[in-house]
Amino acid sequence: MKSSLPSTAAVLLALTAQVARGHYTFPDFKGDASSVADWQYVRQTQNYNSQAPVTDVTSPLLRCYESNTASTTSTTTVTAGNTYAFGADQAIYHPGYFAVYMAAASDLTSESAGDGSVWFKIYEDAPVYTPSGSSFYTFPSETATSVTFTIPKALPSGNYLIRVEQIALHVASSFGGAQFYIGCAQVKVTGGGSGTPGPLVAIPGVYTGNEPGILINIYAANPNGAYISPGPAVWTG
Repeated sequence: MKSSLPSTAAVLLALTAQVARGHYTFPDFKGDASSVADWQYVRQTQNYNSQAPVTDVTSPLLRCYESNTASTTSTTTVTAGNTYAFGADQAIYHPGYFAVYMAAASDLTSESAGDGSVWFKIYEDAPVYTPSGSSFYTFPSETATSVTFTIPKALPSGNYLIRVEQIALHVASSFGGAQFYIGCAQVKVTGGGSGTPGPLVAIPGVYTGNEPGILINIYAANPNGAYISPGPAVWTG
C-alpha cells in the first residue's frame, strides 16, 4: 500500500523553501540615476547567494557584509533632502527593526571606508509594542519590498556609504539569535548643508548584543513597556 506520509526529501525541500522565503538581501539602491541593476551601487554581500544573515555583532561583516567589492561597485549621485530607497530581492518576511546609517568616506573604493567612529543613523522603523491577547508587537516594515528614507538636508556634500540594516527578531530571545540583513551603497551627496551629523559610532562596535532591542522575546510581554531601539539616536539634521 502506498504511504500517504510525505517523504523525507519532500519535508526537507519544504523546510528549505521556508528558509529561503524568509531570508533576503538588499541588492538595489536607486539614486538620481535613471536606472539601476543589482549590485551596481550596493557592495555585493557575501550572502548574495545564500542570503544567510550576520549574527555576530562583533564581526567585521556587520559593517557591510562584504569583502573586496568596494573597488568594483559604482557610485551614484544623491541630493540632500531627497528621498531614496534600498530594494530587497524579495518581500521582508521576518519581523524586526530597520535602521539606515551613513558614514563620510573620502575614498569609496577603499575597503577601509567606514573604519572607526564615523557612522550616524538617519532613519529607523521600529516595532510598535501593542499588547493584545497573545500578540505583543506590530512591525510596520514586515512584507515590504523596499526601505525608503530621506537624506537630511543639512548633511554636508561629499562621498558617503549608506548602510541599510534589518535586525530580524523572530528568534532573538537568546543571545546571538537576532539576524542582521545588511547592505551598503556608495553615493556622492550633492546640494548639502553645514550640519554636524551625530552621535558617531563604529560598526562593528555599536552593539553588544545585549541591548533590549536586540536580545528580546517578541512573543511575550515587554517589561520595559515599549520597544527600545538599539544604537544611537536618529540624526535628522
